[in-house]
Amino acid sequence: MPPLRLAVVGLGMAARPHFAALAELSGTVELAGLYARTRDKAEVAATEHGCRAFYSAEEIAQDSSIDAVLLLTPPNQRRELVQLFAAAGKHILCEKPLERNLDAARELVEICAGAGVTLAMVFQNRFKAGALHLRQIMQDNALGDIALVRATLPWWREQAYYDTLGRGTYERDGGGVLITQAIHLLDMMLSVTGPVSAVQALCATTRLHDLEAEDFCSAALIFEDGGYGSLFASTATYPSQPETLVIDGTRGTATLQGEQLTVHWRDGVEERIGAATPMADGSDPMDFSCEWHRELIRDFAHSVQKRTKPMITGAEALDVHALITALMDSSKTGEKVKVPSTGYVGRGTS
Repeated sequence: MPPLRLAVVGLGMAARPHFAALAELSGTVELAGLYARTRDKAEVAATEHGCRAFYSAEEIAQDSSIDAVLLLTPPNQRRELVQLFAAAGKHILCEKPLERNLDAARELVEICAGAGVTLAMVFQNRFKAGALHLRQIMQDNALGDIALVRATLPWWREQAYYDTLGRGTYERDGGGVLITQAIHLLDMMLSVTGPVSAVQALCATTRLHDLEAEDFCSAALIFEDGGYGSLFASTATYPSQPETLVIDGTRGTATLQGEQLTVHWRDGVEERIGAATPMADGSDPMDFSCEWHRELIRDFAHSVQKRTKPMITGAEALDVHALITALMDSSKTGEKVKVPSTGYVGRGTS
């Protein structure tokens, strides 16, 4: 099967691990070119990566040799691009978040469904070794019924991170720590626990940062299957510590911290999968392995070529958008809020 010809759109912070991953996927994916609004930036990057520089998104849409697009723009630039590429029959792999809010994200899913093109999401944490094993454990119901879930993201970002134009604003990003950082942890959680039915949350901006949106959220969670949980997410915690997802079941407890999964079974057996991941200090948010991006892009390429469903669809991403919407609404009202239904159902399915 010939390589999937893929064009990259957007050259911001998220691009680095994607280009590193694509360099390791020759034979599976061919980098057909790239486009950024700044022409000089695009030409420099094209020379660096040995590909063509496109000078408009329309050029990519009109190129019949291109199969798919990797969309790395800020979320407020997504709608017109998705419309353009979907209408041209290009499959789309989209960096998170899909859009700035649930309604806008749902519209993009509908555009791609109507055009008959694949829409997949970049939630690379699902491809970590420990995460894959946790997914299998939960699919097999090995932990038993879920009693408690604890999701913790204690990260640090310097004020300089938020001084970048548009970062941490509702207009460009759709919010702060929830939709930009914690969205990975929340997506991971939902992919193995199933939906959250209701939340009660407090979101705020601490005195450590100056930004429009929140840099802190603490919440109680009620899951549809009857379990309970808690969320702590912040970029005001110095120094950064690894994000952690703990699931207490009736047969054991699973702790996913970074890449490593530790399972303490009730019979006394302890199981470890994956290596412990050293935590960066937050000064370089993209300082991590490209391995997980590589496997995610490989999965996307195979799904397009074989006409199967990718591991993480755009429709599935609506669930995490719905949860974030409920968390923000609860914080505004001070009341418990039901999580909006998205129509996507199923623990650990794709």
